Amino acid sequence: MKTLVLGGTGAVGTAAVEALRERGHEALVAGRRAGAQGIVLDAATRTGLSRLAEASRWADVVLDLSGLERAEVQRAVGTTPLVDVSASSTHLEHLAMNVPHGGAVLLGAGIAPGVSTVLVRALDPAPGDEFDIGVMLGAGEAHGAAAVRWTMGLAGTPVHCAPESSPVMNLRSVRRFSSQSGADRLFLRADFPDDLLVGRSTGAAVRSWLALDSRIATWVLRAVGAVPALAPALSRAPHIGADAWSVTAIHRGSGRTLSASGRGQSRATGRIAALAAERLVDRGLRGAITMDALIEPGELAAPEGLRLTGV
Repeated sequence: MKTLVLGGTGAVGTAAVEALRERGHEALVAGRRAGAQGIVLDAATRTGLSRLAEASRWADVVLDLSGLERAEVQRAVGTTPLVDVSASSTHLEHLAMNVPHGGAVLLGAGIAPGVSTVLVRALDPAPGDEFDIGVMLGAGEAHGAAAVRWTMGLAGTPVHCAPESSPVMNLRSVRRFSSQSGADRLFLRADFPDDLLVGRSTGAAVRSWLALDSRIATWVLRAVGAVPALAPALSRAPHIGADAWSVTAIHRGSGRTLSASGRGQSRATGRIAALAAERLVDRGLRGAITMDALIEPGELAAPEGLRLTGV
């Protein structure tokens, strides 16, 4: 399989390229700093998009790990299958509505959405069901610029596809869930897009919640939600915590839960995206695809180093 990896030199991209090559696939890095073995292109420019269109014709699949979230990237890729790891609901909705005839796009191929989507679907959502997704990320991991921008962008904005009848603001509503360690944790409502990717198609109400493994860092996020003007400070915040992450899907009615956990969010995201790209090409699916159409929960554990509970 020939894979073009946008943003292949970042933390997520490096992990994806490593995983692809381990599986025997070709992985061609593309980006502003692609290195000697890659293609130098800036997808934010007209020249870069032209180079992207040409390289996409060579590839069997394109992984967009750049974090740019530009509609022009999808148009340049054309009918070559596209895998996007973005967690922005508005961007994923735009991709889903603009898949070219004969093309394919995999929406949300990371941890949340991605692993979260797989877990919710495995709990058999039906119309009227209610689900909570608790996403805990490691505050001690140095995340890339795109992840920081996404978090900052939550402040002062509503959840895009919330099941409630009135607007719900990010980082303001709170719930407590048990973490993987069994400790009770405060989680903040956050716009991970599984309400869009799973809730809309099944009629279930899906609500996502975010916590950091550092309680202090979580309270900082809560303060940012209350005072959005504080959001720029997140880019300068110290990395207090560890690199552990977890995703837990909870069916409110039955209490059934499924959880996945691991260490190193960036590495896990890259390796999961690589697996998803392989499955998308192997199965030849077209249109707008979500991770649950490609992967079962148990398939994530052994090859990607994830720990699954409740399966």
